[in-house]
Amino acid sequence: MFCLSLESTDPYFNLAVEEYLLKKSKEEYLILGINNPAVIIGKHQVAHREADTKFVTENDIPVIRRITGGGTVFHDNGNLNFTFISQSIRGKQVDFRKYTLPVIGFLTSLGVNAKFEGKNDLKVNGLKISGNAEHVHRERVLHHGTLLFNSRLDDLRSSLKKDTSKYTTRAVESNPSSVINIKEIIDKVKDINEFRSVLLNFFLKYQEGNTVVTLTTDEISEVKSIAESKYRTWEWNYAYGPEYHFTNNFLVHGKNHFCRLFVRDGIIWDCEIEGSDEMAVAGNKLMGCRHMPADILEFFRKEGILMTDFEVYNFF
Repeated sequence: MFCLSLESTDPYFNLAVEEYLLKKSKEEYLILGINNPAVIIGKHQVAHREADTKFVTENDIPVIRRITGGGTVFHDNGNLNFTFISQSIRGKQVDFRKYTLPVIGFLTSLGVNAKFEGKNDLKVNGLKISGNAEHVHRERVLHHGTLLFNSRLDDLRSSLKKDTSKYTTRAVESNPSSVINIKEIIDKVKDINEFRSVLLNFFLKYQEGNTVVTLTTDEISEVKSIAESKYRTWEWNYAYGPEYHFTNNFLVHGKNHFCRLFVRDGIIWDCEIEGSDEMAVAGNKLMGCRHMPADILEFFRKEGILMTDFEVYNFF
């Protein structure tokens, strides 16, 4: 197995590395990476339902869709991401326990009593330290997971939407769990970089023949192309998800209002706003607008309706 420790902290690039090596290589890999803050949603999720749109927009935290299913996770510089890419036998490809077992072994070596619980989590005393997801491509499997080492848990909680009741959709839901940082459990490892180094060394000894590799110049170029054409795009991160209905009651200019949106492919296809004549008229014109804060705010300004940056989040 090739062991690749990514120097990049760009979540767009690092997700593209996984897809590139899954689809363009026949080798087996362990990939370790640390990302800048980002909300990473599952392939079949609705971005605005999973992320707190107001918080991530105001704090410039990107929301990025991955190719694996499952629920939403938060990445930052205190979280270590691990990825296994391997050849597989059809019918026996999805196996969360298989790929988390060596990670549990690693954690045990540090004195962390982690257990596999639920569908895809690693927990310590009922508190989540790792979420995992998988994707099958022909005869190959990608399994990746998080390891919360010293993540900013306040940012994690603030980035994820707590009340999703305003959204009605067939999209996959996340299963929120109470979390804990591994750093709170052990004192043998001082920081995230040492944690990655210790994990890498563990896997180099785990199986004979495991060896460290780096990406070639040509591979980096192809990965950058995937990141630009897919992972950095609104079409993938927001428009790709399942259709949904959004409803909300809110105040605008001191008046009670009600709105109902139907969104497909990231675009508002139907809209109804009640509460004032000017908002009702504007609502009839909102169809065709992207369901994004900047787009909606600009739309109302063109309609001559003064709306604050805060008020626009009533539509999310």
